[in-house]
Amino acid sequence: MARGTPVVPPVVSCEEWQAWPVIPPVSETVRALYRGGQSDGNNPRAFSKIGDGEIAAAWFFTAFDLGPGYYDLGPYQDLVPVIEHFDGSFERIGMAARRGFNTERILDPSARDRELCAADESPLTCELRLHRPAFAILSLGTNQVWEPEEFEQGMRQILDLLLSKNVVPILSTKGDNLEGDHRINRTIACLAQEYDVPLWNFWSAIQPLPRHGLQSDLEHLTYGITDFDDERAMQSAWTVRNLAALQALNTVWRGVTRQP
Repeated sequence: MARGTPVVPPVVSCEEWQAWPVIPPVSETVRALYRGGQSDGNNPRAFSKIGDGEIAAAWFFTAFDLGPGYYDLGPYQDLVPVIEHFDGSFERIGMAARRGFNTERILDPSARDRELCAADESPLTCELRLHRPAFAILSLGTNQVWEPEEFEQGMRQILDLLLSKNVVPILSTKGDNLEGDHRINRTIACLAQEYDVPLWNFWSAIQPLPRHGLQSDLEHLTYGITDFDDERAMQSAWTVRNLAALQALNTVWRGVTRQP
């Protein structure tokens, strides 16, 4: 996994998303969005997870809030500041991240947490009210591989809502290709290009791994501990997922705040 700020490539059509970098560049559009969020009172030290089981899993990001005894950055010590900055968001599973969630459920008030959310709030609107994040990591698609039109429509609604609240979305491609033609990932990339928001190209990150980081069902990711200094772990998709997501968050955070 490359370290440091990614080289901004020439503009490449979203139809060629597989050639996009794993770690996204940061545009002036995104910097302006972040500034607007700060004016609105979004918490600069908070991000929300939005999506299905691959973002709501206890082994995604949680270790970074539990302390160094639960993870090892190995050669990636440059990621210490981003972990410290977003302390509290890594372990948090918010209102809009659940196993089985798709775009429809995230936008459906009937799927809300009835103890914490108002009757007219969807899981997403509730999450944005409760957490006031400056950033949102958005990972969806596997649960709607046979509903591509509904997926795109729902993603547009989610993005429109995030942008209306000046929350910086970080979109993610998915690791599987259950639909057979990568249509969902292509849609995600084209939305990222259309809305000019960052795309964390997770699919690309796991292509060099054994079986492309997938279990025998070609859907679920291979498991590994959060140890970036362990060669065996680094051959597992979950280990790479935690590293690549942290790098993407770090790059976007530094990009919008213009840190070196």
